[in-house]
Amino acid sequence: MELDRIREAAERVAHSLGLEIFDVEWKVGKQRFLRVYIDRAPDPGDPHQRAGISHSDCQAVSEQLSVMLDVEDLVPGPSYTLEVSSPGLDRKLIKPGDYERFTGRLAKIWLNEAVENEKFFQGRLAGYADGVVKLTVRDREVAVPYAGIRKANLVVEL
Repeated sequence: MELDRIREAAERVAHSLGLEIFDVEWKVGKQRFLRVYIDRAPDPGDPHQRAGISHSDCQAVSEQLSVMLDVEDLVPGPSYTLEVSSPGLDRKLIKPGDYERFTGRLAKIWLNEAVENEKFFQGRLAGYADGVVKLTVRDREVAVPYAGIRKANLVVEL
């Protein structure tokens, strides 16, 4: 399975619809799942906008990508299920730009190596610069090396 080629096909479809690919996952269990997460690119004039993904966005990407995957024969073998969705409110933070884009939002960050004797932080994102994610935790700023982040997610706030 060439996930990079599938990602490229998904990006072509998403870009044609004014969207971007957030992530692509291949899961094999009782069934085979190809999950594609789409997002709306932030407006350069307002990088912190909260525009979401609609059901019709997911449907359009799913229909077009399904045809492309079949025509280019990118998913060999028996049948599979294609799922297209938004990253969700508790979305993963994957790229350095995610930490900048969601500045001010509450996040959980798990680390490979301890920083200030901690391997887990929950706080408000305070930006990203020079390979370092800044996080405000209990009225103090913590600098976390991006390369040391094992997992990070936004926290849903209602």
